[in-house]
Amino acid sequence: MNCRSVVLEVTVEARQVEEAMLSLLHTILLHRSSGKFHYKKEGTYSIGTVGTVDIDCDFIDFTFVRISSEELDRVIRKAVSEFKDALSNSGSDGVGQISLEFYQKKKSRWPFSDECIPWEVWSIKVNVVNLANEQERQICREKVGEKLGDKVINIVEVINRHEYLPKMPTQSEVDNVFDTSLKDVQPYLHKITYQITDSLGTSVSTTMRRLLKDTLAL
Repeated sequence: MNCRSVVLEVTVEARQVEEAMLSLLHTILLHRSSGKFHYKKEGTYSIGTVGTVDIDCDFIDFTFVRISSEELDRVIRKAVSEFKDALSNSGSDGVGQISLEFYQKKKSRWPFSDECIPWEVWSIKVNVVNLANEQERQICREKVGEKLGDKVINIVEVINRHEYLPKMPTQSEVDNVFDTSLKDVQPYLHKITYQITDSLGTSVSTTMRRLLKDTLAL
């Protein structure tokens, strides 16, 4: 099985990191989750509903839709918060990457642990820039909102392609495909990881500042 890999890239100021990452990760998981499975007997089940809620960003002109599960939101927020803190404390030029990997488990014989086989990985590259004044911040607020809108459309286009998804499991195998630990939603098994790098920051910052100045000159 080939693992599908998708790379997104965003440029934001430090106060926008959390909202930008939450909007993209929640958008992906909105399309990679289902309602809870309720099995009546082996091979027969019903699927619960999934509620959604609109979230308005404070530092970006953008509204995104997420699943209304508070449990899932806490899990994602915790990972994003750790990434944001690592990015700000790294002493680098403000460049990092957060990844959302979907996988399925393959049972192994004792004494070996189960094998985790990734089938889709979303990597979001983040460039953090420092802006000089409130006018630049306002322009950045609008530009980042526009870019996130483009990214959401891109995410939906990728997800709507007819490519590999794990087949619906039987009751005895559901934990090999879905995360059943949440009480109100059932996303595909996934994990969120991140890494911080120290390259490109200066050039990206310079490019963004030039873009802002060009916009002001129009």
